[in-house]
Amino acid sequence: MVLVDTNILVALLVRNTPWFSQARALYERDEDWRSESHAIVELTNVLTRYVRVGEFEVEAALGMLDVAQERFSGGLHAAPHSEAMRMALGTKVSAYDARFLVAARELGVKLTTEDTKLRRAAPDLTQSLEEALAT
Repeated sequence: MVLVDTNILVALLVRNTPWFSQARALYERDEDWRSESHAIVELTNVLTRYVRVGEFEVEAALGMLDVAQERFSGGLHAAPHSEAMRMALGTKVSAYDARFLVAARELGVKLTTEDTKLRRAAPDLTQSLEEALAT
């Protein structure tokens, strides 16, 4: 099982991201990817921005969203809002990011993320793609 932040989901789905190859290698090694339930909301927002700036056609973005929902919706963890707030206050990260940290704590696995601020705020609950591939 691999717990991933939204930026890792984006990296797996969008080839022109800096971490595409690493995300693909991680997924090929372990297809049991989990995330916090808010990840699909964030992914939808990212794909919408890609469409608005002309990087993707609407149908391509919708196709990526469909793939993500099909592959990952069964592995989404809903962090309790109160726990996310406590985590956000304790780590000084956004409540959105704190949801992923709560999921890591509750699932007992490190969150794989390329968000360096998040990794600095909670090094015991996070790891980079490079670290995930090294284990």
